[in-house]
Amino acid sequence: MEDNQVLTHIKSLSEKEEDLYGKENLSDEDVKQLHKIKVELDQCWDFLRQRRALRDAGKNPDKAAIRPPDIVENYEE
Repeated sequence: MEDNQVLTHIKSLSEKEEDLYGKENLSDEDVKQLHKIKVELDQCWDFLRQRRALRDAGKNPDKAAIRPPDIVENYEE
């Protein structure tokens, strides 16, 4: 997946997230969907950072991999 494809997917997810937050009342399903979107956004941003880091190091950005949620959700700030 190319950087521009990742960014397009991030934009789409962000729009979905905004739509859900714009609702008057969130159902349990909406809350689950928001959590799923948050995790997927974290994975996409992590993937994009990996690609950029590999490229900056003179390596192949296609070697980047989408990491599982339990890894990207447990990074220390």
